[in-house]
Amino acid sequence: MVMGLTATEKILNNHRVYPDNEVYAGDYLIAFVDKIMAHEALTRTIDFLGGVDKINVWDSKKLVIFLDHWAPAPTIEVANMHIKIRKFVKEKKIQNFFDVNSGICHQIMIEKNLVKPGELVIGTDSHTITYGAVGALSTAIGPIDLIAFLEAGKNWFKVPKTIVFEIDGKPPKFILGKDISLYLLSKYGESLAIYKTIEYRGEAIKNLSIDSRLTLANMSVEMGAKFSFIEPDEKTLNYINSKEVKNIVKSDPDAPFEKIFYEDVTDLPPYVAAPHRPSNGAPIDNFVGVKLDMVFVGSCTNGRYEDLFWLAKILKNKKVHKDVRLIVTPASRDMYLRALKDGLIEIIVKAGGIVTNSTCGACIGGHLGVLGDEEVALSTTSRNLRGRMGSMSSKVYLASPIVAAVSAIKGEITDPREFNL
Repeated sequence: MVMGLTATEKILNNHRVYPDNEVYAGDYLIAFVDKIMAHEALTRTIDFLGGVDKINVWDSKKLVIFLDHWAPAPTIEVANMHIKIRKFVKEKKIQNFFDVNSGICHQIMIEKNLVKPGELVIGTDSHTITYGAVGALSTAIGPIDLIAFLEAGKNWFKVPKTIVFEIDGKPPKFILGKDISLYLLSKYGESLAIYKTIEYRGEAIKNLSIDSRLTLANMSVEMGAKFSFIEPDEKTLNYINSKEVKNIVKSDPDAPFEKIFYEDVTDLPPYVAAPHRPSNGAPIDNFVGVKLDMVFVGSCTNGRYEDLFWLAKILKNKKVHKDVRLIVTPASRDMYLRALKDGLIEIIVKAGGIVTNSTCGACIGGHLGVLGDEEVALSTTSRNLRGRMGSMSSKVYLASPIVAAVSAIKGEITDPREFNL
């Protein structure tokens, strides 16, 4: 009996160069990619090969390069990295280059329509997996694997098995994609999906905004996933401004999923992950009252319009607690400008928040919000590993922008259900 195919199998087969026959979960193949995304990590490839002139680029139109992790450069070392990449961009005639004034790579790849449903994309960042939210397959690679993709536009893949989260119910108003991610991580752990695809489906997923779906896809890598996938719908096509997309891929009804997990989020409470693992989560009741030194809202996980909207809505006519510094980093310049036009930035600043340019800065402990010894932060980023945002003795709790907003006001981790949202 011939079984159906998963969306992952279909997309990989659509990009198959070798072998000639159709491949399935567990098989190996050589596949071409539609786009390569690279940021400052590109300098490691350049250095490994001995210079810009040692690298050949098979198609300059399909390589997208960003300077986003330390933007603008906070040190001489980083400034020299940026010089090296700008030289590469100029010599290789790269058309899609986003300098330090542009924003975070994953947000820009989506909002500039550089990723479409059905495409296969690789990138030099673990959160490249985010693009599964719009029905693409995307995954991270290292600087050595990047060489083959740059030279030939193709490389080998192993076809992963697919697990499904069937998530039903109508989430409460104060629940965003971040809460669902932290809940799933706390229940299923960080190794459930190693080298597998996580496919999200169900009524709750259909009702989520694309911003929340992007958060869900983004954090799939924290469960070990190779790919994430959400079947595109009308909401997807409206978000990416691409009504003419023809390559909509979905799993067959009889696709051989490894396992299907059923969840209902109708009564899901806000979730928080305690230091020092994203999977170390529990309902917010367990953390109410933890004193905070910093609250951070931003990153490729939660720096989009929905996140800034909720933050401003809650902060309006209120003040950030005197003992807390609230740092806000929109995910892209365009997102920043939209929030500025709609008055969100003004509300945040008047409340006492600091709004930075778009960068990965505080999320990776790079700049614009580094934690000192013993400091405690509540962050909307994807990871709270020891030393991730600064000092090895600091502590980072993960939560949604809604939880972040109310906690910034009270100066401690706070349940948003206390507020009339």
